[in-house]
Amino acid sequence: MVVFNLLMAVFLTKVPVGRDIIKMLADGFDALVQVAYKGIAFCIPSMVNVKNMDFFVSALLPILLVVPLFDILTYIGFLPWVIKWVGKILSFITRQPKFESFFAVEMMFLGNTEALAVSSLQLKQMKASRNVTLAMMSMSCVTASMLGSYMQMMPAQFIITAVPINVINALIVTAMLNPVEVTKSEDTIATMNGSAAKESGDIEADGKKEPFFSFLGDSILGAGRLVLIIAANVITFVALAALIDKILASVHIWSMEKILGYIMYPFAWLLGMDPHSALQLGQYMGTKLVTNEFVVMGKVSPIVHTFAPHFKAVLTVFLTSFANLATIGMIIGCFKGIVNKEKNDAISKNVGYMLLSGILVSLLSAAMVGLFVW
Repeated sequence: MVVFNLLMAVFLTKVPVGRDIIKMLADGFDALVQVAYKGIAFCIPSMVNVKNMDFFVSALLPILLVVPLFDILTYIGFLPWVIKWVGKILSFITRQPKFESFFAVEMMFLGNTEALAVSSLQLKQMKASRNVTLAMMSMSCVTASMLGSYMQMMPAQFIITAVPINVINALIVTAMLNPVEVTKSEDTIATMNGSAAKESGDIEADGKKEPFFSFLGDSILGAGRLVLIIAANVITFVALAALIDKILASVHIWSMEKILGYIMYPFAWLLGMDPHSALQLGQYMGTKLVTNEFVVMGKVSPIVHTFAPHFKAVLTVFLTSFANLATIGMIIGCFKGIVNKEKNDAISKNVGYMLLSGILVSLLSAAMVGLFVW
């Protein structure tokens, strides 16, 4: 997988066709989100397509379209078919289970909570250890609707390049941090007529599908519940991080951003930076982990053109993911709305590994792209 990713880094940094393919896929998913905004605008027009759309509106409310749409595709059997064949191809390349291979691609364009939500049938079928793998992978995704915003602030070629590089690196890192033995009988794709559906009540006891509109109504209600659970977890996690920062400030200790900046310093140095640049890069990395990528992008956007090519490439690729403290809240909230207590507990026990996974994927991707940009 490392060799494959290095070859892909060359292709995407040197060959325009590679970037065009990724951009076409991103535009397709972004169009889906724009359609979701039409429905949102019908109810709350004053909050859509404004200069600063709230996170709740821009990132969470599209779930109300995305989840039912993908549930419909599952209901008619199309999505399981796509997962099966795309998963087979990626699984052949990566030697990872079919669904994990497909999920790595799905989450990179659809976003972590949306990808998890539309995969609810599969999550209920999987054992807890595989759910932990998906939770760790979810720390390294982006959402197609965000790529346009990213490209307005940072070099577009590195934003686009980071997306597929993160896909494979998420598989590499989770395979090392959470190695799971998946037997042939477990490496299956859930369908509406499968055992997972029966266990979760998605079909009737006699094995027939629910009537379509009854099924769709349940899907919409489930999506709404999921939005509220995710929002509650994000608010709490961000507030807790702010509280820790306030406590540190009250006893005259550095902020979390500064502490994380110094922790990230040696990694920035290993990415090929001189000591001064490494400290600056480490601070940007620390800020991103405590807040989010938009905070750092907004800060450096006016001066990014002055950065050295290598620094610019490494920083941009590192920032192109949702790996931060608030994302942990989103993922835990999403799983709480989908799977049982046993699987939730397994994920909650591995919060540290989730954050570590996100950081390692971002570092590995930045290193791979940085090798070819000087």
